Amino acid sequence: MHLARWSIVVPVKTLIRAKTRLAAAAGPYRTDLAVAVASDTVTAALRCPLVARVVVVTADPLPARRLAALGAHVVADPDRGLNTALRAGAEEAVRLAPDDAVGALQADLPALRPAELETVLAAALEFDQAFVPDAAEVGTTFYGVRPGVSFRPGFGGESRARHLSRGAKELALPDIASVRRDVDTLEDLRAALALGVGPATAEVAARLSAAPGRTA
Repeated sequence: MHLARWSIVVPVKTLIRAKTRLAAAAGPYRTDLAVAVASDTVTAALRCPLVARVVVVTADPLPARRLAALGAHVVADPDRGLNTALRAGAEEAVRLAPDDAVGALQADLPALRPAELETVLAAALEFDQAFVPDAAEVGTTFYGVRPGVSFRPGFGGESRARHLSRGAKELALPDIASVRRDVDTLEDLRAALALGVGPATAEVAARLSAAPGRTA
């Protein structure tokens, strides 16, 4: 059976706003860590067989350049909130490939494995709209719609409940830990490192661990 390809939209905050909850732990490495995590997320997504393209939405030129160099298609963030940014990315994705499914993926999934994302994307195609909850089962790491279906992301705060209330199918799949492991805190980072992160995050985490008084 032929499965539809996906356009994946990844929102990337400006570095001044990125990973602020890790500021105390990461210190001067906070922005490096934010760029590294986004880079590993985008790289893994691009390596997924069902992903045709990754559309990054950002207002920051540094991650824009880095992620474009990895192969992402970068568009400007209208700076009116996360879900507005995602909708802007989705509009560009539909312009580029109107027959592809569209998904939103959080930018802070440094342990993301292409095979696990493929499992999620294949399952999501069975429903008009579907989502994956984060490891805490409060937020959302992935939301996607079939081709031609209205893209209505509801990220932020208790987004799991919000997506459920809007009729999206929760994908309770085994063996997709890397898709659910977003990183907001030092404990999250440690959990991601235990799963196995991408090379960019691993390099920054090693620098962080080696810094006096800091441990990743």
